[in-house]
Amino acid sequence: MNLIGNPIVFRIVGLSLVCGFAFIFGLIFIKRMRKNLTDESSWTGGSTSVESLPLATYHAVIQQLKQQKHELQSLQLVERKRAKSTENISAAVLSNLQSGVMFFASTGLVRQANAAAKHILGFASPTGMSAVEIFRQATFATPSSPQRTVAEAVHASLRENAASELELEYVTPSGAKRFLEITITPVNSSSDDVLGAACLINDKTEVTLIHQQQELRGEMSAEMALELRSSLTTISGYAQQLAASRDPELARQIAADIASEAAQLNHTIGGFLAGPRPAKAAAGA
Repeated sequence: MNLIGNPIVFRIVGLSLVCGFAFIFGLIFIKRMRKNLTDESSWTGGSTSVESLPLATYHAVIQQLKQQKHELQSLQLVERKRAKSTENISAAVLSNLQSGVMFFASTGLVRQANAAAKHILGFASPTGMSAVEIFRQATFATPSSPQRTVAEAVHASLRENAASELELEYVTPSGAKRFLEITITPVNSSSDDVLGAACLINDKTEVTLIHQQQELRGEMSAEMALELRSSLTTISGYAQQLAASRDPELARQIAADIASEAAQLNHTIGGFLAGPRPAKAAAGA
């Protein structure tokens, strides 16, 4: 039997050739695939190393920003402490001033007042009150302006940026009468906007009462001088009559008149000396 001519052998040989070519082609394909995978992995590793540089820079920037934030918070804390210390010093200075100090906000209401202002005005706490509620109808007049109220002066300071110096008679809520010297000054910001008005209050009650007592004493002195001159003239006339009289009855009468005039003179002098004492007592009250 001829093997070459046998179709089965021929098919087996053809199939073997096809399988061989397929095997060779598979090896070539696998090698090529391995090479591609190796190139891709090497390319990916290089990309990761390239991207690692921006990532490290990002972390460095974040760390720097955190450090700057911490420094900023520390500076803010120092500034808050400094502002608080300055505020405490200002409050201590205001509380120890003997002059009253009030601050009217731009709304016209008292925002702050020291202890002296509370004592002088007779309010436990004027904070939140307006000038009308505090000074009511207390008025003043200056040579350059007609009579007006303190509330109008405060309004002029806030709205017209105008300062005022005034003296007025003030009555506290408890009824005590006081003579006040008030200076109202506008408070401006760095941009020249009006933030409010500062009100400096000096209690001139004692000084005013002393001046009134001096004026009264001067008037009393003038009146007493006239009475003294009149009494001395009368006594001198009685003495001359007594010296020229030879009548014992008339002499006794003249002596009695002299004694009466002397008693009247003593009463006048005593009243003058005791006159200022009640005024001092009233000033103390």
